[in-house]
Amino acid sequence: MQKFSKLTGIAAPMPLVNIDTDMIIPKGFLKTIKRTGLGVHAFDEMRYTLDGTEKPDFVLNKPQYRNAEILVTGDNFGCGSSREHAPWALADFGIKAIVSTSFADIFFNNCFKNGMLPIVLPQEQVDLLMKDAEKGSNARMTVDLEAQEITTSDGVVIPFEIDPFKKHCLLNGLDDIGLTLEKVAAIDAFESQAAQSRPWV
Repeated sequence: MQKFSKLTGIAAPMPLVNIDTDMIIPKGFLKTIKRTGLGVHAFDEMRYTLDGTEKPDFVLNKPQYRNAEILVTGDNFGCGSSREHAPWALADFGIKAIVSTSFADIFFNNCFKNGMLPIVLPQEQVDLLMKDAEKGSNARMTVDLEAQEITTSDGVVIPFEIDPFKKHCLLNGLDDIGLTLEKVAAIDAFESQAAQSRPWV
């Protein structure tokens, strides 16, 4: 998993509330077990017409937001079913941070396991960031995980809270497998000792 420390990038405004995981990645794309290749289908039914043509009014189809790395969203983002393909699709699209007033619990935790930073802020601060994002590609935000701050294009600094363990994992690029691999020496020592003390096993 890639490390996340500090990001300066384009933020796309997505003020809809209750964007669920089926909206993020429709069920028709859940057959794969690969984490790559889903970005083109992120928000598929919102991005494309039935014949596959892009909808020009959808935010991520607009030229100024095609390279967005931050989403500023409405309340209860990632609700619905617990499909891990949702954060896979967003990460593959290029999203690295999402700001909302609240997230569905499973989606929230899956973001951290896939190298994305979900940030919860009060409505007033989300509204401020939404207005900043509406300025387009010239208005770049900075998300600093180490300092736990978001800086708007106008220099307004907004602090945010994050669980210390989740922060550690993102800063060091550790998913569940990475955390286990940190303990390889201890695991090998245990296995060696167990083999000697119980050779019949």
